[in-house]
Formats: sequence, structure tokens, C-alpha cells
Amino acid sequence: MSLLSDLIGTSKNKKGVTKKTAVPVLPGEIYRTAKLQLQDILAPAALEVSSKSIKIAGKTSRTFFVMSYPRFLSDGWLAPIVNLDKVFDVGIHIHPIPTEKILSEFKKKVAEVQSQINTRESKGLVRDPILDTAYRDLESLRDALQQAQEKIFSVGLYITIYADDEDELFKTENEIRSLLESKLVYLKPALFQQMEGFLSVAPIGQDKLQVHTKLNTGPVSSFFPFISSELTDNKGILYGINRHNSGLVIFDRYSLPNYNSVIFATSGAGKSYATKLEILRTMMFDTEVIVIDPEREYEYLAEAVGGRYFNISLSSEHHINPFDVPRPLEDEDPADVLRTHIIHLVGLFRIMLGGLSPEEDSLIDRAITETYALKDITPSADYANIEPPLMSDFEMVLSSVEGSESLLTRLTKYTRGTWAGFINKPSNVDINKKLVVFSIRDMEDELKPAAMYIITQFIWNAVRKDIKKRLLVVDEAWWMMKSDDTASFLFMIAKRGRKYFLGLATITQDVGDFIKSRYGIPIITNSSMQLLLKQSPSAIDNLQEIFRLTDEEKYLLIESNVGEGIFFAGLKHVAIKIIASYTEDQVITSDPAQVLSIKKAREEFKQSQESNSFAN
Repeated sequence: MSLLSDLIGTSKNKKGVTKKTAVPVLPGEIYRTAKLQLQDILAPAALEVSSKSIKIAGKTSRTFFVMSYPRFLSDGWLAPIVNLDKVFDVGIHIHPIPTEKILSEFKKKVAEVQSQINTRESKGLVRDPILDTAYRDLESLRDALQQAQEKIFSVGLYITIYADDEDELFKTENEIRSLLESKLVYLKPALFQQMEGFLSVAPIGQDKLQVHTKLNTGPVSSFFPFISSELTDNKGILYGINRHNSGLVIFDRYSLPNYNSVIFATSGAGKSYATKLEILRTMMFDTEVIVIDPEREYEYLAEAVGGRYFNISLSSEHHINPFDVPRPLEDEDPADVLRTHIIHLVGLFRIMLGGLSPEEDSLIDRAITETYALKDITPSADYANIEPPLMSDFEMVLSSVEGSESLLTRLTKYTRGTWAGFINKPSNVDINKKLVVFSIRDMEDELKPAAMYIITQFIWNAVRKDIKKRLLVVDEAWWMMKSDDTASFLFMIAKRGRKYFLGLATITQDVGDFIKSRYGIPIITNSSMQLLLKQSPSAIDNLQEIFRLTDEEKYLLIESNVGEGIFFAGLKHVAIKIIASYTEDQVITSDPAQVLSIKKAREEFKQSQESNSFAN
């Protein structure tokens, strides 16, 4: 009955005449009467079907079937197709064949092949290797079937590709075809059967194309398309759990072409937590770790492992003299080392003084050279044990240089003003511990780029002086990317660190500021490891372009929980979840509530210890 007849009732008058009357129906009853089906919602408005394609919702699709396979199929042969960054669907239909039925067919086939071999032998012909191989394969497979070690399946593999136009469709078809033909797997378009092919690939479980190949259990198992890259080495540290197969992500960064890594994550996504966990586990393998900490997040970790913690600020007792000259190595020319150091100092003054004109740059360069000359530090001298100059010595030399009035005015605050305690004193920092943390949280924001530059240069000089297995962690690296000089120095460490057995771990939440720098992308490309944790929608498009993420990976990062993301190592990448033990969590946590709870427990324990000692 139609909907209209449902809404119209009938009644009889006194004369017995039937008449139709409108029956009031509630809106809910109208909805129930309509009986909207799910396929009505999913179905497109229209289809245009031709002999070799279908136009649907502004897209053109074409369906192919696999017509031929090689004699052997290796594991994961379908993975390059499944992981291809194109829009397409794959349908795999596997129909079991009863063993007793296939055995009777095998008996006939074996007899047929044996008959051909015997006929050739009776005629004195040379043995045919193809017939011999077929006979051995049939006999081997028949034995396996009789012993229930194998089963036979009728398998259909169909691929439907989509594109905006015929040209794009042709390119995608050629790419997929070339990948499969390189593995001796051959495709054919489903001519005049595009609708059947489209429905066979659709997720409705119907094999309407019915183009099958008989395969046994081993080859069929190689069709399994959901292959996740494994990152489990024989050595290295545990980075986390593979979210796809619960495997362990164990890797050694020092086994890669370079030892650098980058971590991108939104605030609170667990980037510092993951880094501290790596530090804790890396130290177990005789690696020294140095951290530049802008938010004082690594203090408790340094204390827990017996490391050193330096608080660099205007009122701090820890100082670094930027005029400290690095000692030349045996294979280095002292003149080159001093020249490079002077160039780095000019870059520091460019940051401190808010930029330099070409004339001022030349004046600074000349004044630095003369300042070192006053201390007998020249390219030809042995300056290994000579006391280096201070910023006030440089100011004195600069004051005698004509045209330096503006520079002196800006420099005064670093030598006699409120910032004099920052860099106008001899260095008293020693990094001879397994973990060393430089905190710049209490440094004024205006001075943070200069402070990070001075610290990284000090670390670099120490690294060159004594080569060991080390990891340098630069947290909130976007501070260094604000200036070309600090960014270029960080890039130099990323490029040259491997020579000195140094890995650089760059961490940032401000992706935009990082990649705006002309050194941002080169630092990423010079990092063999990348960890992308939860991302904000505003930053994900940039990351998708840089790391060539698929749409699925893009949405995975947006929807990830804390400590979840994608881990890249070389050409492999996996979805990862960072997991720590209870003891590790107590040492590395950054959760404010948990930190307060731990501090309170420590204070209570300390008070109880003092009470016990007093009672004794």
C-alpha cells in the first residue's frame, strides 16, 4: 500500500455510500511509514556506466581483475599496492573448495601430465622441464592435501581505482600495473562488466565478477594486506608499543646514517615525557645526555640519576664565557678553529645587539680579533692554556675603534648594566656527568635565544674536545629558530654531529615557527628519526605535506591520545604508543598534579627521616 493510501481512511454514510476521509497521522507515524533504507542514504544520485569505466559522484572509476600469478608469491607482495598514496579499493574474495572434490580433479590432472611425460619418453624426445616441474608440484600438493596440511581456495582479486578525469585514471592504472607486473602479477580491465566489478569491490561481500584462480593455503596467506612495518632491532631501546600489532618498537638511533631526531606535538601531548623516557633508557647503554631545558622539566630527572643541573639566569651562580676558545683537535688547523669561533661570536653579537649592519659586522669582527690578540691568542700561537678574555675586555677594545658608538651603547647592558651577570664572567660549568641539564626558564624571554646559542656553542666545544657517545636534547627548539644565527648553528650541529658521535634531538610544539625558518626543513631532512604525537588541526596540514602523510595518518594524529602518534625511523614508520613502567613514570612525569603528589611524598619522607634522627 502506498504512503498516500495509508494516510486516507474510509467510512460509510447513512445511505451506505463509502467515502474517503483524511485520517490525522502524527509526524512520528509518517516517519515510520516511510521506511528509509540504509542503501538509500549511501547510494549516489546517479551512475554513468560505460564499457570500461563508471562515473560516480564526480569521479571516474575503473575495475580490474588479476588474471595471472607467478609460480611463487612472496609474503607481503600486495603491501606496495595497499600502501600506495592513491585513491582505490581492493576486493579479495576467497572461496574454499572441498578437499575431496579437488583431490578427484588432481587425480585426473596428475594422470594427464604423467601420460604426456610417458608419451615424450616413448618417442625418444628430450624431457620437458615444464612438465617435470608441474608433475612434482602436483604430487607435492596432493600429498599435502591428503595429510590436511593444505587446502585449495578459489580466489578473486579485484581493484577499483578512482580519479577526477581519464588522464589521472590512466596514470594511476599504469602505476599500479607496473608495480604488479614487476612481481609477475598481471591485470585486465573488466570490460563490459564494470558494474559487476564495482559491486564485487564494494564492502557488501558479493563476488559478482567471478574471475577466480585456484590457490593453496600458502599463496593465499600472502594476500593478507594489513601489513604494519616492524621496528624491532636486536639492539637499542624500547620506544613504545606498535599500536597495530602490539609489537615492541625497539630501535637504536646510532645505527642510522645520522643520529638526529625531531619530535613534533601539541602542548600536553607527551613530547617531554617521551623524551625523558628515551633519556632514561639511553643512559643504560653508556650514553651521555645533555639537555637544554626551557621550562625546568628535567630538574627532578637530573637529581634522580645523579646528574648535574645548571640554572642559567641573570642571578645564577653558573656562568658561561662565550669567549672560551675551543681546543683544536689533532687533525685540525688552529687558525681554522679560531676563525670559525670568531664567526660564531659575530653571530652571537648579531643576536644580542638586535642585528648588525655590514659596517657594524666588520667592526665587531675586527674588535674580536684584537681582543684575542691582547691575550696572545692568535692563529699561530698555542692558546690551549691561556686565560680567555671577557666581555668587558671586548668592550674596552671596541671603545677604541672609530664608529663604534652605537655598538657600545647597546653593549653596555651586557657589561655594566642589569644583564652584566649573564656572560661577563669566567666559565664555571663542568659537564662531566652522565646527564647534564641547562635550564633557562628563569632567563628573560628577550635573552633566551642568546642564552641557547651560548649554551649550544659551549656544548659543541665540549663535544669536539672529547668524543663520546652523546645525545643533545634541545627542548622547545622554536626559540632557536627565531633567529637565523641560532637556527644555522643548530643546523650545523645536525650536519656535523655524527662525526663526533653526537645525536641531536630537536623538540618543539610550535611547528609553524619551526618550519618558517629556512633551516627548519633542512634540520628535519637531516634527522633520520621523527616522532609525531597528537597534533592540532591548525598544524596538521603542514606536517602532512612535509612527512607525506596519508589522510588516514593525518586523522590518526589529530585523534591520538596523550603519548600516541607515528614513529619514523629511516624508511619505516609505525603507529606507536609510549608506555613507561611505574618507576620510570615517577621519575619522568610532567603532570602537575602527579608532580605535586611526588613532592609532597618526598617532603613527608624527609620529615620522617629527620624525626627519626632526632629521636635517636
